[in-house]
Amino acid sequence: MLLLTETLYNPPVAFFYHALSSEGVLLEAHENYVKQSYRNRCHVLTAQGVQPLSVPVLKGSSKDKTKITEIEIDYSQKWYNVHWRTIQAAYGRAPYFEFYSDYIKEVYERQPKFLFQLNIDLLQLYFKLLKLNKPLRYTTFYSEQAPENVLDLRNKIHPKIYPDNLHVKPYTQVFGKQFVPELSIIDLLFTQGPASLSYLQ
Repeated sequence: MLLLTETLYNPPVAFFYHALSSEGVLLEAHENYVKQSYRNRCHVLTAQGVQPLSVPVLKGSSKDKTKITEIEIDYSQKWYNVHWRTIQAAYGRAPYFEFYSDYIKEVYERQPKFLFQLNIDLLQLYFKLLKLNKPLRYTTFYSEQAPENVLDLRNKIHPKIYPDNLHVKPYTQVFGKQFVPELSIIDLLFTQGPASLSYLQ
């Protein structure tokens, strides 16, 4: 069964849990941009608790109805520096930060014009680092109804929706004694490295 989702910025662990059990991932390329979602935000764990990181965009209000592939990133706000400093502060002492950080930083340094491309570049990198060999495909048109052989999780992996069917094993995190779920995949990668996939099975 294929997994159908929107593109996500530094996707949460839930996405990879479902991707691992799928035959491949079908990414929605013909939807309109939706604010306050994982399309342009992720959550990381800092010494102060969960910290949201949002990518500013040039258009995308609820009135615009702008196609997701046309959403441009606003680089005038220097958000990249803020995100990277936060990631360094949160995970600089994590066991596998030095193994993966340069690869992730290189994607940011490309400064892709569109949010869709940034999300795709990061997703392809995470699949490579996780050794998650699943094909990535894109929708050719928008349809509210997904085919029968597709698990449609569009708008289901969301900051305001806590998944009731996620069974990710708790793992040791950099901060806090109690496990915090639903963080970005970088939390799992930086702390567990090559063993990351085992926590998604």
